[in-house]
Amino acid sequence: MYYDQEGNEWKKFNTSDSAGVLFLHLLKIPVAIITGETTEIVKRRADKLKIDYLIQGAKDKLSIAANLAESLGIPLAEVAYIGDDLGDVTLLKKVGISGAPANAPEYIKKHVQHVTKLKGGEGAFREFVEIILNKCGKLDQVVNQASGVEEEN
Repeated sequence: MYYDQEGNEWKKFNTSDSAGVLFLHLLKIPVAIITGETTEIVKRRADKLKIDYLIQGAKDKLSIAANLAESLGIPLAEVAYIGDDLGDVTLLKKVGISGAPANAPEYIKKHVQHVTKLKGGEGAFREFVEIILNKCGKLDQVVNQASGVEEEN
């Protein structure tokens, strides 16, 4: 996050992460952003990517995620979550698939199943999604679907 002298906030996003959101939407998998921050820039990004659920100002991410999952009829054991800081640890320990970006501290990485090669803000979310979809055998299908290529039977 960057601030200029006028107090304007700048935050780095990577456009390739939008493909990760697209892949999940094509598979009818809901996407949520749960963040401790409350910023207009994150809201704009969530709106642009058509994120299904945006929860800002989160103090207890585990409770928020558990309530959201329950409302969707999904056990936390079937939720994937990527996080990078102290406020994410309790949730990372409870979800079925956990991840952290390459630039997360080591004390966060030790609580996750997957550490991406890419850093947060540099495509880590898309990489995390692709890791999961590849393990589930869905990556080729969704890549073909997203690119308009028909699968051969």
